[in-house]
Amino acid sequence: MVAFYTALLSSMIVSNSVLAGYKGLCSYLGISKKSSSAFGMGVALTFVCFFSGLICWGLGFLLRELEIYDFMFTIVSILVISSLVQFTELVIKKFFPSLYKTLGIYLPLITTNCVVLGLALQVGAYTDASSFPEVLATVLGVPLGYFIVIMLFSCIQERLETSNTKYNFKGAAIGLVATAIMAIAVYGLGGVI
Repeated sequence: MVAFYTALLSSMIVSNSVLAGYKGLCSYLGISKKSSSAFGMGVALTFVCFFSGLICWGLGFLLRELEIYDFMFTIVSILVISSLVQFTELVIKKFFPSLYKTLGIYLPLITTNCVVLGLALQVGAYTDASSFPEVLATVLGVPLGYFIVIMLFSCIQERLETSNTKYNFKGAAIGLVATAIMAIAVYGLGGVI
């Protein structure tokens, strides 16, 4: 159980996909202007990552058994991710129309988000069935880490909108500086977990 929590914290904080791996920066910078839209994106990405990660982990075993893993796994992973994104988009459009309008183009772009595909490829590479606790920690930790970081960054963005920032640093420039400072803080935790 300790290994599960260690892997969970490691994938959430120390090996954070945005701050340590620089994955998913387009949606991270684009959708984090308001906390409500960042929350919606974080929940949608967490849902897609969790289920696509588990499905791709199982499909990795099947494709290895059929001896077609090497050339089919990436394509199958993209199909799984696309299907889950379409399902998520339909649910959000039906039950949360204002969130659907707020997320705009970023919702279907979850399909091409590096965080989701990177996670699917990472867990698909596990070859041992006894690695399920580590896979579960990874498919929970990576999207939750993204969720935490995008929520923190949206709060920083909202604060920066009301602050007196120099003209040259308005917008993406100060956002990238804030992201770099957050990445340095996460990098400092590298030896802890």
